[in-house]
Amino acid sequence: MGSLSHSIQTFVAAHGLEAGLLLMVLESACIPVPSEVTMIYAGYLVSQGDMSFAAAVLVGAFANLVGSWIAWAAGAYGVDAWLYRTERNRRHAEQAHRWFERYGTPVVFFSRLVPIVRTFISLPAGVARMPLGRFSVLTFAGSLLWSLLLVAIGDAAGANWETWHSRLGDLNYVVVAVAAALVGVWLLRRRRSTA
Repeated sequence: MGSLSHSIQTFVAAHGLEAGLLLMVLESACIPVPSEVTMIYAGYLVSQGDMSFAAAVLVGAFANLVGSWIAWAAGAYGVDAWLYRTERNRRHAEQAHRWFERYGTPVVFFSRLVPIVRTFISLPAGVARMPLGRFSVLTFAGSLLWSLLLVAIGDAAGANWETWHSRLGDLNYVVVAVAAALVGVWLLRRRRSTA
């Protein structure tokens, strides 16, 4: 994982926004490229004056949308065998499918804030033939918030990048906890309104 993180950082440092665009498209198209590393490092480059904050956030969100269209289409028109070529991918895709079946449309937004699940949620949305317009709005909104959060973290790290970089592994747990809390609040409000 450390080698992958280093390779991603080197690629983003060398190619800037174009690298961020490519990596984030791949991540949302179900290729296991950690968006946390890509976008937090982009935020670090923002702190160094090598990249615009707004551009980094918008490129990340737009790239996620494009990658999600690819995954949605794969789900809608038949998931190719290569998406399920490993047991790990199969487990993650099945988890995303269960989330979608259980929570419906709002999960497309909230899942964009949950590592791993965010990558695969487009597949069950495509299988369910969720209207592409609604899917796109929810995906872009969630991805914008995710990109904003990660770029802001990298920007805040600034001169303390090495210290922050060693702690990135704990970020997933924090994000999962926050996202779970948000989903819990939404479900509670929904249950009360139904009652």
